[in-house]
Amino acid sequence: MKIHEYQGKEILKKFGVAVPRGIPAFTVEEAVEAAKQLGGPVWVVKAQIHAGGRGKGGGVKVAKSLDDVKTLAGQILGMQLKTHQTGPEGQKVRRLYIEDGADIQKEYYISLVTDRASQKVAFIASSEGGMDIEEVAHSTPEKIVKIFIDPLAGVTDAQAKDLAKGITLPEDSVPQFVDLCKKLYTCYMETDASLVEINPLNRDSKGNIVALDAKFNFDSNALFRHPEIVALRDLDEEDADEIEASKFDLAYISLDGNIGCLVNGAGLAMATMDTIKLFGAEPANFLDVGGGATTEKVTEAFKIMLKNPKVKGILVNIFGGIMKCDTIANGVVTAARETKLSVPLVVRMKGTNEDLGKQILKDSGLPIISADSMAEAAQKIVAAVK
Repeated sequence: MKIHEYQGKEILKKFGVAVPRGIPAFTVEEAVEAAKQLGGPVWVVKAQIHAGGRGKGGGVKVAKSLDDVKTLAGQILGMQLKTHQTGPEGQKVRRLYIEDGADIQKEYYISLVTDRASQKVAFIASSEGGMDIEEVAHSTPEKIVKIFIDPLAGVTDAQAKDLAKGITLPEDSVPQFVDLCKKLYTCYMETDASLVEINPLNRDSKGNIVALDAKFNFDSNALFRHPEIVALRDLDEEDADEIEASKFDLAYISLDGNIGCLVNGAGLAMATMDTIKLFGAEPANFLDVGGGATTEKVTEAFKIMLKNPKVKGILVNIFGGIMKCDTIANGVVTAARETKLSVPLVVRMKGTNEDLGKQILKDSGLPIISADSMAEAAQKIVAAVK
């Protein structure tokens, strides 16, 4: 789960991290009123979307008068903001953040992420913060510094000082930076975050360290512990079909292809998508119905897939372990009838109650194409769609 910059900064403030003053706004009028409350003389008008690269896309502008704030807020609010993280379709801006202008002396980058290889939290930092951090990582990786935190010990002063040295932070700001690292680590752990990123982290002309941005991702499996974070969820920033799928405990992600996939198990779902691509087509979605799928869940899964106008065929690939093939077969038949299915449907099922499931499909009288292997199933749905 992701949240907006202004929400992230509220969380950082609770953990003692310095951030500029700012006020969220949902209309141009609210933006002007926010600027009046902050007092100026310089403000930053920031688009709030769940994507990076807003500055390059025209979503972050400096205003030097209230008239500027009004003009810029009107331009940014409602725009379809395109960045390297939104894709070519962009993301509509529905919220703004009006913030005090900053005394920027030097921009740095810092983030925390769980490193699966070491099973530790990685601190990643760079002396080259700002809009081109991806290019820095690509062209000059030696400017990216990493340290790994032992979860039993937490971040130590020595580690934080090593990080400060690695990004050539001036000596007078090192104590602040060490304090920041400890607070960020505490924040990361206590909120069950999977990413905390500050880019840029500003050192002003007085040597003060201030977070000018805040990006948070949270581990969805831990959200039951954090109702206050769940309350920050902005459904406008998420795919409508993915939201609908989550209501039925379906793991669904929209893709750009034309073959809908309904599979049980994430690994099998990935392999199914790979097989579709192997035979020259593209999957329209990732959809894992899980081990406890019911007829109702399968029906809802079909409805969600068929909402996508790009879908020209559906491949159902089931391995019956905990999930019984006859349960899926009943769900497929019910779903095909309820949705008045008009695109080709290929079903491959193996495992528990396999013969019973195949008989249910056969007796349905529906034009369901059967397959015995995953390769055969993929070939048949690709041929049917073509």
